[in-house]
Amino acid sequence: MAEKNPYELDFEKYIRNTEPAKKDKTYAWTTAIGLQQVDGLTPSKYLFDTAKRNIEGEITFDEAKSLIDTYYESKTERLDTSEERTEEADKVASRIAQIISEKSFNFSPSHLIAIHGRLFEGIFKFAGKLRDYDISKREWVLDGDTVMYGAAFELKMALDYDFEQERNFNYKNLSIEEIVKHITFFVSRLWQIHAFGEGNTRTTAVFTIKYLRSLGFNVNNDIFAENSWYFRNALVRANYNNLQKGIQENPEFLERFFRNLLMGEHNELKNRYCHIKYSKQAEKKVTQKVTVNVTVKFTANQKKILEEIKKNQFVTQEELAEIIGITRKSINENMKKLQSMNIIERVGADKNGYWKISEL
Repeated sequence: MAEKNPYELDFEKYIRNTEPAKKDKTYAWTTAIGLQQVDGLTPSKYLFDTAKRNIEGEITFDEAKSLIDTYYESKTERLDTSEERTEEADKVASRIAQIISEKSFNFSPSHLIAIHGRLFEGIFKFAGKLRDYDISKREWVLDGDTVMYGAAFELKMALDYDFEQERNFNYKNLSIEEIVKHITFFVSRLWQIHAFGEGNTRTTAVFTIKYLRSLGFNVNNDIFAENSWYFRNALVRANYNNLQKGIQENPEFLERFFRNLLMGEHNELKNRYCHIKYSKQAEKKVTQKVTVNVTVKFTANQKKILEEIKKNQFVTQEELAEIIGITRKSINENMKKLQSMNIIERVGADKNGYWKISEL
């Protein structure tokens, strides 16, 4: 398992040893920070320091957000791509924490759109606006294929329809298993509409947390924080059909996520389980090979690189350098070594491709 960011370790003590108010704020921040991994983003040390000040009661959520915004406004030099991604992670994380901490909620498409606007104001030009173009996204779990997302011309109608259906749904007398199945269905369909060009999964996650709380569920835990990439992959599998290949949409991965969240179960939430070519039998054979092949040895940094690739096959070398805490040059050298050992390979173009860990 990859080592945690050293700043994150301090959050655990708040969850274990402090009063409910600090715990609630800690869960808000850990969820907000964890959700950035959906898009391969990592917040800065300044964000973690600001979060701790909020948890300790030194500043409010509004003040924390203002500090983050001011911090980047004060920078006079133009940010490079890596810094821009860190700025996005910091700003969006502070906004998610603020929204999650608020008690207000309105079950409507307008509220979903408003959440997107608040999260990405000043980051995306289209913040708080429905996309006006069709999209496709290559997915690692689909071997590079894409989900069929909602058509741009009917996004508003699709949202109105799904919200109306959910608003009229009667949860009365349903078992918890039936409730989980229905929530899985609603959230997967909401995500598949893909109302926004970017930031759709993070917006869906925040809206889902708020909605579940409005239904009386206590979702103050770290499942979203620790499994945000799995959450997205599970959403992909719940909305993918390829009958020519014998693949049908499969909600079981997303259902496992919600069973853990709402029922306190402990289903394994591993990204590789979501891959269309995954099979337990194949994994067992690979595991046996790895056990026998003891001649393959990795350095500490190589192990960290492999763990990060397992979590996010689209991770960039810049992101790895920041996550692991070594230079981009060192990352590049280690990855070339892993490639020469046939441990990893690059699939697709540099911009849109992904890393694949080979079977040993």
